[in-house]
Amino acid sequence: MNSLAQNAQVPGEALLPPDEARGAASLHDEVLARLRDYLVEGNLAEGGRIPERELCALFGISRTPLREALKVLAAEGLVELLPNRGARVRELSAKDLAELFDVMGGLEALAGRLACEVITDAEVAEIEQLHYEMYGSYLRRDMHGYFQINQRIHQRIVDAARNGALNATYGAMTSRLRRARFAANTSRTRDRWSEAMREHEAILDALRRRAGPELGEILFQHLRNKHRAALDAKETAGG
Repeated sequence: MNSLAQNAQVPGEALLPPDEARGAASLHDEVLARLRDYLVEGNLAEGGRIPERELCALFGISRTPLREALKVLAAEGLVELLPNRGARVRELSAKDLAELFDVMGGLEALAGRLACEVITDAEVAEIEQLHYEMYGSYLRRDMHGYFQINQRIHQRIVDAARNGALNATYGAMTSRLRRARFAANTSRTRDRWSEAMREHEAILDALRRRAGPELGEILFQHLRNKHRAALDAKETAGG
């Protein structure tokens, strides 16, 4: 294909100069990440309306990038778009949580077993480094930093399984459960955060030894425990 064909403009589509296009993409990614974190970290109640005007002021943006980000988060299952009435935080029932956490536990258990068959020393070393960074966030009581690294660790294990279908399914499930997984660490009825750190020590140990069945069982139970803590957090919040 020649360069003219590659750069042909779709009728009715305005092309931005390269610098402006990169700037627009960067703004979109930044707004999306900030809004996702804001919702995941429980700043708005489940089922609550999303106050567009207040969020635009908070993020220093217009409504257009905010609404574009909301569309992406709706596709991820984090928010629900209401026809001509804005959007609200999607609410998961106790039944939804039980089903989703069990499926996620099964996916992570499978990923752990498969990863132990093919993971490289370099990949284990990377996960180990992330683990120590996460532990540092835990000691500083930096929940935001802890959760970001925690999610990277779980994703690295899935990546190491080298199974595209598993990875795609896991990605879709992760989006729907991200808020509940964050909330689980805030449970007031049990020290879930410390418990989760101990479980991650066991995860890392089994991964180092390439103990696939053991790692699979640890990961499945890890998600079961997180589910119970997420329910505690939901009940405490009155959900």
